[in-house]
Amino acid sequence: MNTAKKERLAKAGWKTGTATEFLNLTPEEELYVELKASLCQKLRRQRQKSRLTQQELARLVKSSQSRIAKMEKGDPSVSIDLLIKSLLALGTTRRQIARAIA
Repeated sequence: MNTAKKERLAKAGWKTGTATEFLNLTPEEELYVELKASLCQKLRRQRQKSRLTQQELARLVKSSQSRIAKMEKGDPSVSIDLLIKSLLALGTTRRQIARAIA
């Protein structure tokens, strides 16, 4: 957010901050959220690079299209384990996964 917008919001009585401040996350929780978000983004990019639809990926990992959509959106019900298994099913290497979360 640019400085001018922050100033306008502050004058109107609004407080700005980070998601970490708003949710009162510990540093470990913040890193966990960032790690999971990185894996979700990598999954979506890798699926698109492979030219697969969510439904096709779902068949590949024996899941449902709605579950793949949740994975790509970072739904809290999706485990990091499932994200990594899905990335591996798409042919993503360990090195590529490591780069995604670095």
